[in-house]
Amino acid sequence: MDNTSSLNSLQMEYIIQILIDESCNHAPKGSTNCCMWQVAMRPLIVVNFKTYETAHGVGAEQLARAMEAADSATDSADFVAVVSAFDLAPVVAAAPSLQVWTQHLDPVGFGSNTGWLHPSTAIERGASGTIINHAEHKVSLEHVENLLAQLPEGFPVCACAADLDEARALAALSPTMIAVEPPELIGGDISVTTADPEIVSGTAAVVKSVNPDVRVLCGAGVKNGADVAMAIQLNTEGVLLASGVTKSTKPELVLADLVSNL
Repeated sequence: MDNTSSLNSLQMEYIIQILIDESCNHAPKGSTNCCMWQVAMRPLIVVNFKTYETAHGVGAEQLARAMEAADSATDSADFVAVVSAFDLAPVVAAAPSLQVWTQHLDPVGFGSNTGWLHPSTAIERGASGTIINHAEHKVSLEHVENLLAQLPEGFPVCACAADLDEARALAALSPTMIAVEPPELIGGDISVTTADPEIVSGTAAVVKSVNPDVRVLCGAGVKNGADVAMAIQLNTEGVLLASGVTKSTKPELVLADLVSNL
């Protein structure tokens, strides 16, 4: 892949600083230093829109507004929308006070990188964080490491792990957070907190033993407030979920329920 660019290092630093300043408009609730994309230490409710029909285009904007309202209505957690790159800018415009992350980024710069997702462009279009290595879009450890090295300091990155070994390896790279999601439970009706609580608490222990600064989330089958409360009891700091919200006919009620036991 040809990653050559005519920009020198000073020009690149100037462009990145402009993007950082612009992103301050989308800083997390309660942040005291928006230019560092600070993520508050309240539990996180991270909703992955994936490519669900109900959560793309206009539907993504409507769901983001519902999440923004839910976020404003609670002090016990922070909501985060994780959207397609196609929907990033319109969702940010529709819900300007909501944290909006992108679903994937590639460690590429300006240049000949057809079809790759350029981090600086995502930031320019309003991304205030990203997930990476989701079970539905796996990447190598090298990909994650290179991406972390390229992103501005403080930009939230949630790396997904399928098991304890992958969580341990990812923790050594120091992403902002790690979300453990057993692939066989993703999209199912039974929460990981019920089906396999040991992998949740085990991941929290493993990650903290490698790097205590990395936050731990869990996902797969999470649907309601009881699941979220159990996740916290198992020593995580939030959840990553999708269909429980995106496929609901009444997402406002689901969002309220998710934080009802916190």
